[in-house]
Amino acid sequence: MGVCDAIRQNAPVGKPTAMSAPHPPKVAGIDPMVPVSTHTAAPPEGMSSAPGAFIQDRLAGWVSDLTTLHELTERLSGTSTLDSALPEVLAAGAALVGAGRGLLVLEPADGGGPSRTIGLGLTHAELGHIETVPRSATAYGRFLEGLPDTDGPLASPDILGEAGLDPRSREVAARLGYAASYAQPLGTETAGRLGAAVWLYDEPAEPLERQCHLVGVYARYAAGHLTRLLELERARADIAVIAEELLPSRLPRIPGVRLAARHRAAPQGGGDWYDALSLPDNALGLSVGSAGGSGPTALAAMGRLRAGLRAYAVMEGEDPVAVLSDLELLLRLTEPARAATALYAYCEPDRRTIVLAGAGHTPPLVTGERRTEFVETTLSAPLGMLSCWEAPSVEFTPRSGETVLFYTDGLLRRTGATMDRAFARLRSAAAGVPQALRQDPGALADHVLRAVLPDGTDRSESAEDIALLAARFD
Repeated sequence: MGVCDAIRQNAPVGKPTAMSAPHPPKVAGIDPMVPVSTHTAAPPEGMSSAPGAFIQDRLAGWVSDLTTLHELTERLSGTSTLDSALPEVLAAGAALVGAGRGLLVLEPADGGGPSRTIGLGLTHAELGHIETVPRSATAYGRFLEGLPDTDGPLASPDILGEAGLDPRSREVAARLGYAASYAQPLGTETAGRLGAAVWLYDEPAEPLERQCHLVGVYARYAAGHLTRLLELERARADIAVIAEELLPSRLPRIPGVRLAARHRAAPQGGGDWYDALSLPDNALGLSVGSAGGSGPTALAAMGRLRAGLRAYAVMEGEDPVAVLSDLELLLRLTEPARAATALYAYCEPDRRTIVLAGAGHTPPLVTGERRTEFVETTLSAPLGMLSCWEAPSVEFTPRSGETVLFYTDGLLRRTGATMDRAFARLRSAAAGVPQALRQDPGALADHVLRAVLPDGTDRSESAEDIALLAARFD
């Protein structure tokens, strides 16, 4: 049967019937920022219409709805974190049901977290007022607690006129100025319940059936996307915990020097590390390094290299060249396909002397009241790049009150600038530390991180680790 045959067969006899029933005047509209089609109403009395006009209008409406859903899902698929995806879901749902405000509660049923509550057009204080309503009296609370008859959306077209309404719920609705709500559960068959979204109207209203269908379709897609991001965020959190456990839980306390360290792990995990080890005769072994690659394999390699360096530092820590030579041999024999950079320094706080050697690593930066400059080190290849690694050591003496910064190249690469510009930015940041912060190596390190990195210290999109070790000499 062709399209024309279908039109003739379904053509109405006499006056066509309206495709959408009349509705009360208070009906939720569609946000103009996301145009959504409306059903065609019946033609006025006495006006003739072509037989296929209504079918064509209905098809045009379907195409418009599909286009809207495509645009919204495309925007959502462009988000890579829960922090960016949750506001997008809430705003898109509000556009589909014609609401101006709302809240979304993320609370996975398995209890593994993370749990978050965000608002649209609601301040933190207003969200706090809503949370004072007993959960069983709220739509999102009924979803999250798995109460009966909560498998689908819940509409409250007239909250203040609802019989048996919880007094606190009525009080909060009147205080915040909303009179109707529409709630949509979020979940999948595999992950179970994830949370719920609630959209609020300033006047009594209820979405059209078509709007409810569109937001339901969108919610199913959004739940799948949020499930994937939830798994990714949990994996990132696990990697961050493992990375922190592979690093020192506390730094040694040696007279004459104060230490502070900062570590920022990349989302997928990386191989940057720092270490500080007490040695005989009140000496101190300091090291920073980076295992090549990313992900769990680089994380595991970092743990092995750090453990190996600690062992060699205990045996021959006063000779940095010997320590790195042994570490290079260990890497070449056990992981011949991997490269790494490292810097090891033997420090004697009583004499304020540092002897160091580096393998393809960035030079330390010494900063104080009268100077801020990079320590001149010899050029050397990374570990694992040559058949036999060797480089001379360098000795220098920090002055009283100066701080030496040991860092990995992730600090420079996260700036997004060329290496020359990144080195200049690091030197400028250290030179600009206020005098009041120079007494505390931790405060100095935090200031440097904030000044060097363009978007703060915790850019989740970056693939680079950061390890920073600060040693202030009294």
